[in-house]
Amino acid sequence: MKTAIQTEGLRRVFGNSIAVADLTLSVNAGECFGLIGPNGAGKTTALRMLATLLEPSNGRIQILGYDAEDETADVRRKIGFMPDDFGIYNDLKVWEYLDYFAMAYRIPSSQRRKRAKDVVELVDLNVKEDAFVETLSRGMKQRLCLAKTLIHDPEVLFLDEPASGLDPMARIEFRELMKELVKLGKTIIISSHILTEMSDFCTSVGIIEKGKLVVAGRIDELLRRLKGSTRLHLEVISGVVELRELLDAHPKVHSHTANDLELIVEFTGNDEETAGLLRAIVTAGVGVKGFYEKRENLEDIFLKIGAHKVS
Repeated sequence: MKTAIQTEGLRRVFGNSIAVADLTLSVNAGECFGLIGPNGAGKTTALRMLATLLEPSNGRIQILGYDAEDETADVRRKIGFMPDDFGIYNDLKVWEYLDYFAMAYRIPSSQRRKRAKDVVELVDLNVKEDAFVETLSRGMKQRLCLAKTLIHDPEVLFLDEPASGLDPMARIEFRELMKELVKLGKTIIISSHILTEMSDFCTSVGIIEKGKLVVAGRIDELLRRLKGSTRLHLEVISGVVELRELLDAHPKVHSHTANDLELIVEFTGNDEETAGLLRAIVTAGVGVKGFYEKRENLEDIFLKIGAHKVS
């Protein structure tokens, strides 16, 4: 796959403080990469360097084959950056605000209004096109800032905490919008410290702490690396004693805990052995109401790979 974003030994120092330490990263074209870490981990500094707004102390950045230091103008034409403290002009209407930035990107006047309509439709602000920016809710202003980021149709997007401060419904809408951008072929790096909002649309993640990249890779690959056992959830209506005796004697059951008629089993067997366990439970006369595997997610990746390495 084509590499869209590549960094080597990226470093940024402020006085005696190291904000980003030797960040080496590779993101393929068309991926949505989640940069995960607590507040102060270095996410914003890293994104500002990638967006050519902050000069690295050391290291190298390539965006779509362009060197960010030597070919800055070429890089800026290809990228869109949405900061966490987005700037807006309250005394402009939505379409005027977008027209202004389209002009800044030197989009021809004959194309600017159509381009503004396209991005307004994409972020679902159609009904607010003639409204003044000051009348918009925070969630709508967030969408407007994203529309501005998309106005020149960039191939690569850098989004810094784009869902911060949004209400639950706005977060759901934002996740759907991210999925749509991925379908359009955009390459995205999105930062957040909220893992649940990233798991629906990110294809790869990187955990950063104190400026250092702890681990990075595709989510499915990271899950395979950390998966030592399968967590099975059982719901039964009878036969709890017999079930516990069976689980105690099974060589592939690492541990099990019970809460009334619900049990959680740490199981080290493969898929065929999981099916065999279920058959054995039913044969033992246990009344099984539910039997399913809990899938790992981004929180599991962070806890199993990152938590023991971060402060």
